[in-house]
Amino acid sequence: MAVWDDLVGQERVTDQLAAAARDADALVTVEEAGRAAVSESAPASMSASRMTHAWLFTGPPGSGRSTAARAFAAALQCVSPDRALGGAPGCGFCDGCHTAMVGTHADVEVVRTDLLSIGVKETRDLVRRASMSPAGGRWQVIVLEDADRLTEGAGNVLLKAVEEPAPRTVWLLCAPSIEDVLPTIRSRCRLLTLRTPATSAVADMLVRRDGIEPAAAGAAARATQGHIGRARRLATDERARARRAAVLKLPLRIDDIGGCLRSAQELIDAAGEDAKQVAEEVDAKETEELRAALGAAAGTGGRLPRGTAGVMKDLQDKQKRRSTRTQRDSLDLALSDLTGFYRDVLALQLGSAVELANEDVRDSVQRIATGSTAERTLRRIEAVLACRRALDRNVAPLLAVEAMTAALRAS
Repeated sequence: MAVWDDLVGQERVTDQLAAAARDADALVTVEEAGRAAVSESAPASMSASRMTHAWLFTGPPGSGRSTAARAFAAALQCVSPDRALGGAPGCGFCDGCHTAMVGTHADVEVVRTDLLSIGVKETRDLVRRASMSPAGGRWQVIVLEDADRLTEGAGNVLLKAVEEPAPRTVWLLCAPSIEDVLPTIRSRCRLLTLRTPATSAVADMLVRRDGIEPAAAGAAARATQGHIGRARRLATDERARARRAAVLKLPLRIDDIGGCLRSAQELIDAAGEDAKQVAEEVDAKETEELRAALGAAAGTGGRLPRGTAGVMKDLQDKQKRRSTRTQRDSLDLALSDLTGFYRDVLALQLGSAVELANEDVRDSVQRIATGSTAERTLRRIEAVLACRRALDRNVAPLLAVEAMTAALRAS
């Protein structure tokens, strides 16, 4: 299948990327041929083509920003012989496409972070890599999936590389919106805006690619309102379904202050459990691998060589930051589910004909809708959004969630 097949509901973006990949292929082919005679369809230069050296993919969570960037990276590295016969780059089967998509291509660097930010040191390493010529592929491609997490210093480091790109180097930046990227960087990138795909398109993809039963796929797509990653997780992970069910019970359990505080604590505990599970899966392995690399004595209690304590401390700090982000991501997911619940309440109160996202808990949605007004529901949605903003500003999670549950009760 072509590399674009997993890009759900983004036909306009797919067309633009496919056209740019064709121009990129023509540019490289001409260069490799020693700038021989150029066919009528080949652009004469980068400035005359639909290809450029820096791209910014924006769109709401779950729209497929990183999927689009990785698919474009694969199309740029496509070496299918069908290209010489008029075939489009991005076949999905050749060595260039396959290795780029699975993350093993030598000239495609995919950068994602499980920390709260991307710092100057990591960005300088990327810039050094981007200055090199392709090792074996057609382009040197850097995919930065979390461009919105660049610190200000890191953004300034990246700016220089985007302003003066190395030949045959392409930057693919992903962020929720253009406001999440420095103006000086986004002004030098070609912008592609993705949209939230239709739930039917997400359900079809889950059936086709993951083999999920149509009914379960449809329910997961509706519950996540078109968020591809969350829909897949909800359809395949029993723990995710149990966690969502617990969150959707919260509106019925905040009749008094005690219920508000208990519900807030349970949300925090659930997020902490997620962070603990990640730590159990990753931290111990990372620590043991680093100890072995440093030459520590066998066993977890073995002594480290002198002068290596600082390296271990850096790893522990990284693991602590990762745990913090995991907890916040889990809380944000719960708040998204809660927003969807009140969205359904508002739809019933206004008599809207839109499909309910949480059809499986319609009784609860109906009960809250009957016992309140649309004005109160809007205030409750604002309380959830205010909690998300507070978490973004590093307010203590328990304090932010307690304030939210109290506001939900008072509204």
